[in-house]
Amino acid sequence: MRPFGQEFEFARALGLQMVERGDGRCTMAIDIDRQRHFNPQGAAHGGLAYSLADTAMGGALTSMLPEDQWCATMEIKFNYHVRVGEGRLTCEAEVLHHGKRVANIDARLYQDGRLVSSANGNFAIFAAPTTG
Repeated sequence: MRPFGQEFEFARALGLQMVERGDGRCTMAIDIDRQRHFNPQGAAHGGLAYSLADTAMGGALTSMLPEDQWCATMEIKFNYHVRVGEGRLTCEAEVLHHGKRVANIDARLYQDGRLVSSANGNFAIFAAPTTG
């Protein structure tokens, strides 16, 4: 399995943390901080949860891809169920279908053991660009 995330500055800037990854699954987390992550309405910004899910879904898929293949998000349907506050937000992503060109991935986000958001996305699979 190829490494994931060491060179991913966007994820690092948000504070996303890799928990576990392999065999078409990926768990990532972020520690939500009021000063850094809240919107003016007093909840974690929705884009933070979306970014966590998108990144974990990509991690799940790349755990199954050979070195010469990459992936990119085509679409994600994201559902916000309840407000996310301070504390640890965890995302569990799993590849549901892996075709030759498209994969479908499911994600669930939890805070304090409670389901707070869910997502389902399609990711394109393609040949990695050659360097030269």
